[in-house]
Amino acid sequence: MTQQLFHLSLTDYIFPPCHYALKEPDGLLAIGGCLNTLRLKKAYQLGIFPWFNEREPIMWWSPSERGIIELDDFHIGRTLRKAKNKLNPKVTINKAFEQVITQCREQRLNDEGTWINKNMLKAYCQAHQEGFAHSLEVWVDGELAGGLYGIMVSGVFCGESMFHSQPNTSKLAMWALVNWLKKHNAHFIDCQLDNPYLSSMGAKVIPRDEFLTKLKEASGYHPVQTMWQPQDIGAIYD
Repeated sequence: MTQQLFHLSLTDYIFPPCHYALKEPDGLLAIGGCLNTLRLKKAYQLGIFPWFNEREPIMWWSPSERGIIELDDFHIGRTLRKAKNKLNPKVTINKAFEQVITQCREQRLNDEGTWINKNMLKAYCQAHQEGFAHSLEVWVDGELAGGLYGIMVSGVFCGESMFHSQPNTSKLAMWALVNWLKKHNAHFIDCQLDNPYLSSMGAKVIPRDEFLTKLKEASGYHPVQTMWQPQDIGAIYD
């Protein structure tokens, strides 16, 4: 299959088929366009996501291998169970989206740099206001101790980033998310790229074609209206 890098228009939201993505760097499909929420929603529906650093053009990706977590494959280790019992966390949905994405940005900015630049921050906060970007928060003793955020435009939760200020609180957020998605009969979590941290929670890698097939199968999913309303979720680890 021919690989080709596409330059996106500012005036439409058309993406090329994912099989045109480059082999090197793996998955780079297009550059340019904008981070308008209509474009963002279209991208995630097609299995494409933006990823770029400050002072770089907007870059759109569809990697040849995709990291995912099947909900039934999530790994709950002894350490994580101990952390849950020790911390006795409170879990909320969509009650602190801007705090979560800002913490994700600052944690990576301090460590190794971040792709959550100011334009991305603005775009995903707008997507949250429009109802398709969501956060899950973990609170310990009244303080925000961990969380994650992502996009959901079908039966797939596309995880973007997570943070923790205490050990294991980002994993507690993922555990709560998995149980929440199970409760609402969602399909799976898209992790985009695999890494050892995600693998420790049960993530696996599948070929792009398989991912796109699973994404299409999840396209008819419609969550109940209450799924992403701001709320406390009790007994989520039961």
